[in-house]
Amino acid sequence: MLNIKHKTRALTMSALVVAMYVVIMFATQKFAFGQFQIRLATSLYCLSYLFPFLILPLGLSNFLSNTLFGVLGLPDMLGGAVVGILTAGAVFLIRKLRLPKLLIIPAITLIPGLGAPVWLSPILGVPYAPLALSVCIGQLVPAVLGYLIVTALEPLGLDEKYISGGKTNAD
Repeated sequence: MLNIKHKTRALTMSALVVAMYVVIMFATQKFAFGQFQIRLATSLYCLSYLFPFLILPLGLSNFLSNTLFGVLGLPDMLGGAVVGILTAGAVFLIRKLRLPKLLIIPAITLIPGLGAPVWLSPILGVPYAPLALSVCIGQLVPAVLGYLIVTALEPLGLDEKYISGGKTNAD
């Protein structure tokens, strides 16, 4: 259990990740909301592999970015939050269940890629299958990037133990 000091660290890190997500979405909105929706910010879902307390903040991040930069309204805002939480949760489960880390790529690709078109298809008037294919293609780049981020951070001992002041590989 995290004590007050560690809860403060986790809250601070959560706020920084939400801010990073929103800033990345702002900087990349020209292609993040395009035909292939290459949302580089969704690569940050990978951080829940190391820091499970980020699952809800990552969903909030998606909600905020769809609120600030999207134009599709409440279904996109709420749906994005749910997909963000499900994706970050799946990434965490990959580690918890000791599954191959490479599964981060299909998690970050398929959950948003197959989930978002559920509400986007009727809103945009585009058939589900081509839209899902398009979103999945766009998610491949952030998915690989997310895998690479975890691969780079994990050997440094940066995980939830780091936030709680436990020993790390870097010590």
